[in-house]
Amino acid sequence: MENLKLVEKFVVCPEKPTKCRRIFLSNIDLGLLIYQESVSFFDPPRISFLEACQKLYRALERLFVPYDFFAGRLVSSLEDSQRLEIDCNGAGVVVAAARTETRLSQLGELMVPKPEFKQFVGFLHEENEEQMNIKDMPLLFVQLTQLGCGAVAFASRYNHCVLDGVAVHEFVANMASLTRGEELVIAPNPDRTLFKARIPPIITHPHHEYSKPTIKNSFCTINLVSPYDQTHLIYLSPSCIADIKKVATRDGKLRGCTTFQAVAARIWKARSAAVEMGDEKVSTMFFPVDCRKRVVPPAPVGFAGNALIPGFARASVKELKEEEDHVIVQKVQEGLERLDDEYVRSSIDWLEVNKGLPWREDSFSLVSWWRLGVEEDEYIWGKTICTTPVALKPGLVYLLPGPREEGGLHICLELPDDQIQEFRRLMMEG
Repeated sequence: MENLKLVEKFVVCPEKPTKCRRIFLSNIDLGLLIYQESVSFFDPPRISFLEACQKLYRALERLFVPYDFFAGRLVSSLEDSQRLEIDCNGAGVVVAAARTETRLSQLGELMVPKPEFKQFVGFLHEENEEQMNIKDMPLLFVQLTQLGCGAVAFASRYNHCVLDGVAVHEFVANMASLTRGEELVIAPNPDRTLFKARIPPIITHPHHEYSKPTIKNSFCTINLVSPYDQTHLIYLSPSCIADIKKVATRDGKLRGCTTFQAVAARIWKARSAAVEMGDEKVSTMFFPVDCRKRVVPPAPVGFAGNALIPGFARASVKELKEEEDHVIVQKVQEGLERLDDEYVRSSIDWLEVNKGLPWREDSFSLVSWWRLGVEEDEYIWGKTICTTPVALKPGLVYLLPGPREEGGLHICLELPDDQIQEFRRLMMEG
């Protein structure tokens, strides 16, 4: 990052005083006390970089009035000192502007996380951060960087307990609109009391998506990242996706399946075989499911919190290798269908009782950014070329949008070279 130069860095606060309040965090939120980093790329804008910065700063000042909770800090709950909540105290978020000599053309495929992306969050980490109490950390950091060719990178680092992917997209759409001098696209509603545990908790289902904390798994390893030289991108064209769906439905035993269900089933099968798990092992694939409309009553429009519950599919590796594609797709469908209101309530109550963690053994998570619509966001400085994670964390597989002109989707995952070749072969198998 020797070519990276800081232009300015400061704290942006709401433009006017906001109501003193605290935001309850649900058990879903509290399982996500981790920082997420992503970066979006833009062609050289028609306005100057300094003007783009000023538009961003002004938009954020306005934005943190309705999003006062994002400008707050984590604090111990007044009702339970062992539980965290958000104090909307107007402490603000960290904003940085920077310049780099790196050119967009030097970055290669922008969808693939790579070491060069670290510079775009280069000023978003605090000194001695590992020793800092999470209560002292801002909940959001953003950095706007001008590249050597005039192109722009806009990176964010935020605490996942505040928003899930759906709510982040709405936040970004609002921010983009305000940079253009327009109004909010959608008003945020951060009230998460809809997702409170029942009193007393009622656990009505087994919850294979979580495991009870132990000394072994209680240490947070979420800051680990996968080796960049083992991060790969595989493109599935619309015709390839159609072939995968055709194979899954050709014997007539499925009434139908979505693109996600067919592709997820194929990824699950291919990855479990490619990593050479023993046939007797049980492989688990997780996939976040938006439960806003699955709970009763449904979450309000503009819900600004976490409403993604881990759906899952489980099978032995032997079964995944030997069963027809439609059987594997059915397991994915079952994983989606089981998440009704009662299952979601039981899941929240399980977390209330067990204070559990996501299940990690012989598993991976399939995270879909493919249809979030982040590539449609247009700021005062231009329309997003693409958005991607800064780094890939172990055990995550991303579905990312395909090229805007061609459609389809990208699979972004980490595997050693020999395993990725086998994964690729199995993905394309007829």
